[in-house]
Amino acid sequence: MSRHTRTVGSDDNGTAAGAQAPAPSARPRRRGAAGATLGRLSVRTLHVLLLPVLLIGVYAYASATSDSYYTPTPDLIAAAFVELWFSERFFVDVLPSIARLLTGFTVAAVIGVGLGVLLGLSSRTRALLEPVLEFLRAIPPPVLVPLMILLAGIDDSMKVMVIISGCVWPVLLNTVEGVRAVDPVLADTARCYGITGTTRLRVLVLRSASPQIMAGLRLALALAIILMVISEMFASSSGLGFAIVQFQRTFAIPEMWAGMVLLGLIGFALSALFELAEGRVLGWYRGLRAANRGE
Repeated sequence: MSRHTRTVGSDDNGTAAGAQAPAPSARPRRRGAAGATLGRLSVRTLHVLLLPVLLIGVYAYASATSDSYYTPTPDLIAAAFVELWFSERFFVDVLPSIARLLTGFTVAAVIGVGLGVLLGLSSRTRALLEPVLEFLRAIPPPVLVPLMILLAGIDDSMKVMVIISGCVWPVLLNTVEGVRAVDPVLADTARCYGITGTTRLRVLVLRSASPQIMAGLRLALALAIILMVISEMFASSSGLGFAIVQFQRTFAIPEMWAGMVLLGLIGFALSALFELAEGRVLGWYRGLRAANRGE
């Protein structure tokens, strides 16, 4: 009996030990998940940085083998960048430019979405205003700079008006098309349930049109950067556009390149922030598309 008891006991202990054996494997799993996350981040970082690094390398080789004064080497551009934008010029030129850009973009977004919803919901209003809007849309915004100077002077209001005059159109047109493309079945369902007024506008119309509205806003953001620079090149005493033109006129070539690099970095940062906001606004839409694709 004792031998049998020991055998059973040893089997029980072995079974208990076998039942507890998987417990230590929890740590390697967590480590494996953390390693996979780090691996994905590393691959994504590599994808983001690979092309810029290659382009910088190609430019460094081209500038090192060139005798042209107008293609300074990357180290000269980097030195000029640090000297310029890590000084008081950041507050004199960069911050005012960003403030004008964001102000013009915000006002253009409000006007474009508001007027776009009105035109999208009312076919009569759209038919009445469409010829005038098409005429105004055909005028390039840079051509309006002299007129804006006459009407608003040479202060910040002129520069903001130039940005608005160009950024409002992609938002307006995309909003109109998005509102007109609201699913009629959803519209009838909302009507049957008595969803009207601002609730219908917020829940049905703006939600259905939000993918195209965000597409218009993305285009408007890219235009805002261009128009910000153009507006600052005329009758201005500060701003990135003014600084770049002054560097070009005084043959400060590394400084000119440093200004263009800063513009690219600002555009990249704004695009990344917009993508985060877009992900929050269109989370439902991307999830719906993924479900339809079976992902």
